[in-house]
Amino acid sequence: MPKVNSRKWTKKYDVHFRKYSKRFFGVGFDWKWIKAQAISESSLREDAQSWASAKGIMQIIPSTFAEIKEKNPEFIDIEDPRWNIAAGVYYDHQLYKRWSDINTSQDRLSFMFASYNAGRRTILNAQRLSRSEGYEGTRWIHIEAVAPKVNRWRHTETLGYINRIFYLMDKKEKDK
Repeated sequence: MPKVNSRKWTKKYDVHFRKYSKRFFGVGFDWKWIKAQAISESSLREDAQSWASAKGIMQIIPSTFAEIKEKNPEFIDIEDPRWNIAAGVYYDHQLYKRWSDINTSQDRLSFMFASYNAGRRTILNAQRLSRSEGYEGTRWIHIEAVAPKVNRWRHTETLGYINRIFYLMDKKEKDK
């Protein structure tokens, strides 16, 4: 799979990734993380739809989009790439803020992306289990260690998802 900067990936949506990453995460945040996530979600296909009815570039579930739209009424249409990306970045930021106890930025990104993919409750369950097994629970490697033991979590999907995002960003395991 080509890296996030490859010419294979369209730059058509970069303006939205930049704008909404800056708006919700601030100027110091590398917007390419969100583009890498979108590549993992949909290969940047605006017409993508999942088995769970998630839609668009960021694969937002309609009920989640409706909740996001309550706080951001300007986010008009889940199927419009601009608003789909804006909603995905907003949701990412909400998840990122909720993982404030995670110390390193790359671990925190992993927790954020995992929550986006599997649901925050699932990752909290994994964190609790990791702590009960003697880990701190604040490093992504602690979650990976217990992932197969977490009930009702399709962990191979989530772990693969995160690995793809880090690969696209040209980050290696040791960087985490």
